Amino acid sequence: MASLKDMRNRISSVKATQKITKAMQMVAAAKLRRAQDAAVNARPYAERMAAVIGNLAAGVSGDGAPKLLVGTGKDQRHLIVVAAADRGLAGGFTSSIVRAARDHINSLINQGKDVRIVCVGKKARDPLRRMFGDKVLESFDLSAHRTLTLPVAQPVADLVLDLFAAGDVDVVTLFYSRFKSVVQQIPTAQQLIPAVVTGAAKPDLGGACYEYEPSEEDILEALLPRNIAVQILGALLENMAGFYASQMSAMDNATRNAGDMIAALNLQYNRQRQAQITTELIEIISGASAL
Repeated sequence: MASLKDMRNRISSVKATQKITKAMQMVAAAKLRRAQDAAVNARPYAERMAAVIGNLAAGVSGDGAPKLLVGTGKDQRHLIVVAAADRGLAGGFTSSIVRAARDHINSLINQGKDVRIVCVGKKARDPLRRMFGDKVLESFDLSAHRTLTLPVAQPVADLVLDLFAAGDVDVVTLFYSRFKSVVQQIPTAQQLIPAVVTGAAKPDLGGACYEYEPSEEDILEALLPRNIAVQILGALLENMAGFYASQMSAMDNATRNAGDMIAALNLQYNRQRQAQITTELIEIISGASAL
């Protein structure tokens, strides 16, 4: 049985840990608001760009269509971009993204597909390398960037575009966690190449028609590469909001668990101290009676 001194030291240690987790919870709560605003504000831009691409793609077909829009016509070589966190202490945030990507990758491998992986965020790199080894081509560390902007996402987009232009991949899929609420983040798979064209509402032009200058194909050739960077940036912003929400919840749980442990240790300490005092009193009374 631990001595009273050992128990006091343990109680002090748990209290110190509780202070740390409480501070981390408050920091995560403060950063969550800004990250949530950034993620929500980026959604209309990405959605509007997708709508513009959808309108342009409706008038493009055949051999003149950009490859980023129609793909290579094959489905053999897949590139999986897994965007996760650069830091831990956020519960199951990263593991949920990695698990969704792992299931998709295993499904492709079972179908005989050639799979390659790009990791964005340090916490996704190690588990994916353990599971898939040399299939991981590249890993991007974003911990040095204080804010997420388009230049941060551009190197990832450039690597994707270079691999596609070289004919090394046919389909590119991005995995990230979409922020829904403080208590819910949804692991999401989004296909980047070929571009998924969403239906856009047609404006009422009163019988008129669009005339594009330059042509739809030329606009798409310039717009589609930028759209990939925009979608990756949107995923990173969603991840950031989801990370702080998960970290806030995890640190709140840790703080409450530390409080429960302190209460249990104090109860055990008081019982042991009382037992020790009782034993000493019995020894004194027995000694006095013997005299």
